[in-house]
Amino acid sequence: MSLQRQFSVTPAECHARRLASLATRCLLIEANLTPKPGLVDRRGNGAHQDLTLALMERSAQSLTPMFRDLARQSWLRPADIALRQLVGRLGRDGEAAMMQATCGVNTHRGAIWALGLLVSATAMCGGSGSPAQIAGTAARLAQLPDDAAPKQFSNGLRASARYRLPGAREEAQQGFPHVLNLALPQLVLSRNQGAAGDAARLDALMAIMTSLSDTCVLSRAGMAGLTAMQQGARAVLAAGGVHQPAGRQALLRLDAQMLALNASPGGAADLLSAALFLDSVQSAGRACPTPTTAGI
Repeated sequence: MSLQRQFSVTPAECHARRLASLATRCLLIEANLTPKPGLVDRRGNGAHQDLTLALMERSAQSLTPMFRDLARQSWLRPADIALRQLVGRLGRDGEAAMMQATCGVNTHRGAIWALGLLVSATAMCGGSGSPAQIAGTAARLAQLPDDAAPKQFSNGLRASARYRLPGAREEAQQGFPHVLNLALPQLVLSRNQGAAGDAARLDALMAIMTSLSDTCVLSRAGMAGLTAMQQGARAVLAAGGVHQPAGRQALLRLDAQMLALNASPGGAADLLSAALFLDSVQSAGRACPTPTTAGI
């Protein structure tokens, strides 16, 4: 008879699994959210030639181990150089796994940065916390240097430098203001006004797009594309949001504009995933199954 070793599932491991599942679920919800202007959704590929919904879903699933490792390694730790560099290494490992899963297509690099930091920050806070507390913790981590980070510029960094506008790095270092000040309040407002799940999420995406200097749009369509995105998103919300017929029509007009400009607001989509994650963490509180024993 084979011997079995019993072990207790620690709180850190329990919450690491929960947070990884939440983060992956938020990526899948964002990918399937329809209709999104210029973005991959259940209708098609948006402004992209190399992306499909199936690819986005496969990419999201490939990141679950990274999210779990980030949460496990960050559990109740302070924001210091050692943790920042460990988080950076785990993020790069996750990116390599993503690229392998997608055969070299960049599907979620921005989400790895934003959601990876927030997963780590939530674990640093003991598995729960208010959105402001978690985002503030993530900001302190993002402000620390990572000497091993690649030196080459990404498309987003190049666009940010060219147009002298903040990008994903600054968003995290400032505590995710588009998430805390725009997306999450819009989620609450839209729900209170009777918007169903997807309509409220689309309104939150619009709220982000009203002012974000989305470097994905800037890279593909320049300032004209960014202006069209921001003005179109404002029009959707001014018309009462996606759950109103006029708001829905405004969203479809914005989608047509984004497609005509070959623009895809991928940065806004990443921040929507971040907002959905913080919303889920806040709703779940500290809920986690009671530690049990299992044989291995």
